[in-house]
Amino acid sequence: MMTKRGVSMRENLLISQERLQEINHFLADPSNKLINELVLVVEKYGTVEEINERAKKAKELPNLMAKLKNMDSPYYKDLIWLEEKRDQGAFVSVSEYRRNIIGEEADRQYFNEGMAVTLEISALQYFPWLVEEAKQAIEKKEMMPGRYIRVRKMKESEEDQGDLIAIAAAMQIVGASYVETLDTKGTDGSNVHLGGPETITGYFGGIGQPNDHVLKWVDELLYYYTRYGIDQVLNINPGTVFAAYMLYKMGIDISFKISVFMGNDNPYSVFWTLMMAKLFAREDGTTPLKGFNLSNSVNNRSIELSAMARKQLDLESQVRIEHHITETFNSIVRQPYNRRDELLELAEIVANIAAKHEGNDPEEEEKLETPSSILHYFRDKEEVLESGEMELLKGHYLGKHAALNRTAEALTRKNLSFIAARNLHKR
Repeated sequence: MMTKRGVSMRENLLISQERLQEINHFLADPSNKLINELVLVVEKYGTVEEINERAKKAKELPNLMAKLKNMDSPYYKDLIWLEEKRDQGAFVSVSEYRRNIIGEEADRQYFNEGMAVTLEISALQYFPWLVEEAKQAIEKKEMMPGRYIRVRKMKESEEDQGDLIAIAAAMQIVGASYVETLDTKGTDGSNVHLGGPETITGYFGGIGQPNDHVLKWVDELLYYYTRYGIDQVLNINPGTVFAAYMLYKMGIDISFKISVFMGNDNPYSVFWTLMMAKLFAREDGTTPLKGFNLSNSVNNRSIELSAMARKQLDLESQVRIEHHITETFNSIVRQPYNRRDELLELAEIVANIAAKHEGNDPEEEEKLETPSSILHYFRDKEEVLESGEMELLKGHYLGKHAALNRTAEALTRKNLSFIAARNLHKR
């Protein structure tokens, strides 16, 4: 289509070199206070090379295990048990799992591993839950997730007998990816419009990272990165997304996943985020954006169009689309909420997608005297223990595990593949 002056509408959309040069000039300007303040935070931890080297050493499994042993953490022996069970082949293999679901014909079926769906669970609040999940998976020949989401307060987890370290070690043992959620966010009291989780919209500002919290977020990220090698965190705000791009562009090997709380609910907003990832990619084309949790309101067509934009920008293998299949029963979405059937359609045409399980299937939740709620994520462990509800919350977590295994079964029955914990479930 041509305009009156004979220039196509598409040509009008092109970004000129002049505009790009203006952005580069702004970023490189020595008087740029935004970048200067970011650099000052980074320099607290050393040079880029020093920061990455500290993180690399901190992340090594023997070093994590030594820290747990030295602090006499009760989780040390659980990790030894997990390693032993892994090495013994105690967990069901993928081929055996498939035979258990569809019979011997599974050995003759073709499963497209290139289109495998990542089995994802949220939220793994406490390390002992992982141990219980593993014991159940061995007993019932179930699948362990290939990806875990953590939403527990990190400082509390760090001070809880090494819970934070135990999770970091366990993820390496089982062969799963995971993401932590930093404490620096609007729910920490910085957003004056939040009175608690029940006022989460904060006058339509979301959870938020208000004012100077972007720099505090960077500081907290680098603390956990250099101290424990934790290199992937949740991202909920455009400002911290930008800061993470800048850190990675500087050479710091961190990564992040975008939260559902960012509210990306259409392919245009997805393209906006992917475009920024592409613009601030390193020379080798890599980006710190590893996961993209779309809004619960997206339909399959939106996901397909988002995947199209991702592929066109050559980010398909780098950026996982993480889609909620189930949600906690209360305080997050209208129920019943179950997107499994839609996932089965998507799995045939959209690569690098994750099936996120945040609750049990709604018909199972309805049977509970106290169904799961997103508000439980904001509770302190001390308060949970005093209330006597730790077993209740563990039950909610195992309910998510049950939903995840229903998804694994449904995918298998359609001859579709999945990614579970790679070190536990051999092909």
